[in-house]
Amino acid sequence: MARTDSFVEYTVELLEKLGPVQSRSMFGGWGLYFGGRMFGLIGNGQLFLKVDDVTKPDFQAAGCRPFVYEGAGKPVEMGYWTPPADAADDAYALLPWARRAVDAAQRAALKKAPKKKAAAKKAVAKKAGAERKPAGKKPPERKKAASVKPPRAGR
Repeated sequence: MARTDSFVEYTVELLEKLGPVQSRSMFGGWGLYFGGRMFGLIGNGQLFLKVDDVTKPDFQAAGCRPFVYEGAGKPVEMGYWTPPADAADDAYALLPWARRAVDAAQRAALKKAPKKKAAAKKAVAKKAGAERKPAGKKPPERKKAASVKPPRAGR
């Protein structure tokens, strides 16, 4: 099992009021999970919480910053933002922001679910179609080999 650093442990403690939060190391940082869904990440000693179209305006209005990494020579912004500065060290102030992040993670999972089901149905249909022969066509019948009779002697 991966070791946690002190900031990760501290952050998980701050989030105890949310419920059972788990941390997992990933890509040089840490993912934070609630109910099996990633709702936050810790990178470079900073907490970032998941946002979506519903919650992003709240984070922007509170002066939060997005998680940005360098990808293919240019900055890439992810859907994770810092909590407000006044909530960073206060479990009670952090709780509503963490709940927003958990809700955003839930909405993201719901958006992905129909795509997975449709892909699974398509794969099953494709497999079933490969096993069936096309309707209306019968396989060609094999002709029986004619038995060769030896010629009769004397005629």
